[in-house]
Amino acid sequence: MSQTPAAAQAISPLRRRMIEDMTVRGFGEKTQSDYIRHVKNFTIFLGRSPDLAGGEDLRAFQVRQREQGVQPPTMNGAVAALRFFFTTTCNQPEMARHLRIVKQPQKLPVVLTGEEVLLLLEAARGPRDKAALAVAYGSGLRLSEIANLKVSDIDSKRMVLRVEQGKGKKDRNGLLSPRLLEVLREWWLIGQPTMWLFPGRDPLLPISTKQIYRAVCDTAAAVGIKKRVSPHTLRHSFATHLLEQGVDIRLIQVALGHSKIDTTTRYVHVASKVLREMVSPLDRLSPLTPTKDTPK
Repeated sequence: MSQTPAAAQAISPLRRRMIEDMTVRGFGEKTQSDYIRHVKNFTIFLGRSPDLAGGEDLRAFQVRQREQGVQPPTMNGAVAALRFFFTTTCNQPEMARHLRIVKQPQKLPVVLTGEEVLLLLEAARGPRDKAALAVAYGSGLRLSEIANLKVSDIDSKRMVLRVEQGKGKKDRNGLLSPRLLEVLREWWLIGQPTMWLFPGRDPLLPISTKQIYRAVCDTAAAVGIKKRVSPHTLRHSFATHLLEQGVDIRLIQVALGHSKIDTTTRYVHVASKVLREMVSPLDRLSPLTPTKDTPK
């Protein structure tokens, strides 16, 4: 449905109030943009001001999303946005009970082998891309954390990378290994970055996350890696390879900046070395008696 002029005028103060509510609670720019987009989509569906919606409207909206093939992550993002809108901005907490979280299929993360990571790093388009990819694999930082690194964040005395205001608006330290420090120094000697470790086309601004994402995808395609590769794949590989080396999972949790250990334990499912070193209870049984049909 198209939004009527009256609805457009009515949503303006609501949007302003919602933005103020999100700002007070310290929501990041991306989260605010996503929440506003989800509420806007609901308003278009509704055809009138969203604060006039009822429980059945929310139910019908989710039914329409499902019919249109909207994926669970997007549907759940809309649930979070609408719950905030009604509970906080509209002071209608009873509306939240009409929204349902959609279960998402639990898929194992894609992990590269050590050989594939080396191939990716060696084929990077230039020293800046190579250094950025090395940070993704060598420290396991998130894409946005890599893009916003400053030269001053490299602490070679303590051998850590300072991550300012990472996910959840938290400061933390990332791993800085001797080899990663060497790669970063090689890049610094060539690129001479002053403020941002990885400056963008405008040296006053950091590299965009899209640039790093594209660099990873293009390089993986160029070297013939068939797996679906992204910067987050390097983060997954970092965690999985550490686990396979026998590093305590609680230390990996700290390195990744996970607030919950449950998020980290999923790497156990893809750590092939861990599975190979397990002894099946079947192998502890006494030799099985061959059947008559067993070939000798």
